[in-house]
Amino acid sequence: MHSTSSPRFSSDQRAQGEPFFKSFIMNKVIYSKQIQSFANQIGILKKRGMTFANESQAEEWLKRVSYYRMSGYWYPLLADRENHIFKPGSTFEQACLLYSFDSQLRRLILSYIEKIEVALRTQIAYVLSMSKGGNWFEDASLFSNQIQYAKSMQSIHDEFNRSDEQFVRAFKRKYSNPLPPSWITLEITSFGTMSIIYQNLKPGIPKRQVATAFGLSDTVFVSWLHTLVYIRNICAHHSRLWNRTLGVRPLMPRRTNNTFILQPACGTQRIYFVLAIIRYWLNIIDHHNTLTQDITQLLDAYPSVSPSAMGFPIGWQQESLWQ
Repeated sequence: MHSTSSPRFSSDQRAQGEPFFKSFIMNKVIYSKQIQSFANQIGILKKRGMTFANESQAEEWLKRVSYYRMSGYWYPLLADRENHIFKPGSTFEQACLLYSFDSQLRRLILSYIEKIEVALRTQIAYVLSMSKGGNWFEDASLFSNQIQYAKSMQSIHDEFNRSDEQFVRAFKRKYSNPLPPSWITLEITSFGTMSIIYQNLKPGIPKRQVATAFGLSDTVFVSWLHTLVYIRNICAHHSRLWNRTLGVRPLMPRRTNNTFILQPACGTQRIYFVLAIIRYWLNIIDHHNTLTQDITQLLDAYPSVSPSAMGFPIGWQQESLWQ
């Protein structure tokens, strides 16, 4: 029996690994940059080649939107990204336009994700409750990963206990059940937790029925649901989105019940593909949605923004999905 204080590596192993660990530590440096005054921030940008139509207005902007946050929007203007040197003619106002465009894009996407999220909650609660009873989510036998299930249930209990919704307070006053049925509980469950609950369901008819209601296989449905949670979190934290390479890779379905797009040449990790997912589900939820018109109007309002950087192919509006 080994002592709990025994080393994890032998002396020979440590000796062999020592050059690597020393090199690993030596390659790191202490972060030593200090906060700069707003006036100095303007000066730094000028030295790097950025020009300003009005420096006092730019300083006021940086008082509201931090230099660090803005750096993601002047990054495309850099000619030398290692030394942070701007292309000739780069202006602070160009970066501000990108920031404003991104802000409006996030608000647009959030408004449509809200509609999809509400529909998803409704369908998951309805299908599973009809098949397995209103409190199906409390039946551990319905789920594949019991550790993940325990974490999800803890999240649900936490969200229920801290909720100040009127319907939650009324339920607590009247009923002795630990949790309400799913059509109530899912209303206060985070989108992320709901996504994990669905993903963790064992394969079966109810799981397929939910996905089929949205025109997909359950595998693609899980992927797209996870993608919308990811995008929603980016939007909620006001992070840069417009030209981002997504940290998730949503699946391209082999077939769908309704019209979808062709595989984009840039792959599925650009915001164009997410907009296509949103449009696909909106066409099921709300046939009169105006997403195509909203996207077109936003791009027209910012002609300096490159749609190709967002993954839009040439002639995207001609694809049947956007008609």
